[in-house]
Amino acid sequence: MVPVDFVLCDSQIESFKEKFGHDDYQFFFGMAHRYFEMNVQKNYIDGRSLFKRETIPEGTRIDEYGIGHSLGSEWAYHMTRMHHPLKGAELNEIIDYPYPSVPEGEKELLTDLISGLHSRGLASFAFMQMTVWEASWYMRSMEELMIDMMMGDEKATVLLDKITEFACSKVRTYTEAGADIISLGDDIGTQESIMMDVPFWEQWLKPRLSKVIETARAVNPDVLVFYHSCGYIIPFIDQLIEVGVDILNPIQPECMSFNEVHEKYGDKLSFWGTIGTQELLPYGTPEQVKDTTVSRLKQCGSQGGIVLGPTHMVEPEVPWNNLMAIIDGVKEYELKH
Repeated sequence: MVPVDFVLCDSQIESFKEKFGHDDYQFFFGMAHRYFEMNVQKNYIDGRSLFKRETIPEGTRIDEYGIGHSLGSEWAYHMTRMHHPLKGAELNEIIDYPYPSVPEGEKELLTDLISGLHSRGLASFAFMQMTVWEASWYMRSMEELMIDMMMGDEKATVLLDKITEFACSKVRTYTEAGADIISLGDDIGTQESIMMDVPFWEQWLKPRLSKVIETARAVNPDVLVFYHSCGYIIPFIDQLIEVGVDILNPIQPECMSFNEVHEKYGDKLSFWGTIGTQELLPYGTPEQVKDTTVSRLKQCGSQGGIVLGPTHMVEPEVPWNNLMAIIDGVKEYELKH
């Protein structure tokens, strides 16, 4: 049976509910796993006070890292404007910042949750993307963190190490609770190129990602490590395999060829996603979606190694028939094989 994965935006979930009278689209699509994310301890009292150099808009949501998210255009849906609490900060402020932590008793809650999933025959998929790089630049701003890194500034070392320490505490808790798949990820690709050169990534981010994965494997050597990055990331794939990544997501087809990636790495990695949400799903025909689905499965063949689905959250403009075309393609392939 071909495993599939779907994540729908709020308006797609509402449309699904209107069609079927319930919102359990994961059951409808026959997904063999369930996503979950731990509770996180916020270690600040007044989030607005974290912004010492910016007056953030009223209604801004402040997350556990202290990152601000304010609403943009009504057409932006789940996208927000980001506000960086450590933009312009000096070293002492970065050292003393109230970073989040794993709350006491969280492992026991997760153990119960995972046990419940296992009793239903479902794999547990622990979400902790925004692992090191993204969380750090969201706090500092990409421009300032990039400059800190390029200049070898201690501010970059301290911030990245603090976030890595938090990521290690999360991954340790997840694996001790029995998670099957650990979902890591930091976008390191853009639409046409990599976000930074490989030696720069090797210097600053590879050892920290490796530390997070090593922390998980010290608890459970068999835990599956999933890594997400949008965009073009082919130059990083060998490095990701080296640090222990098992599953690569999403293989964004607008940026790189799945067939090319599979031909080179199909014996070293499994793949997750691959059906484009940028072009194919919103603008293609159901037949094109179905044909692409069947093509992906033929490429993987009896070796398998793919969880098939959209490369990102399914946005409002994607027609329902195009989502069903993925399932139709899966069924067609299964009948012939």
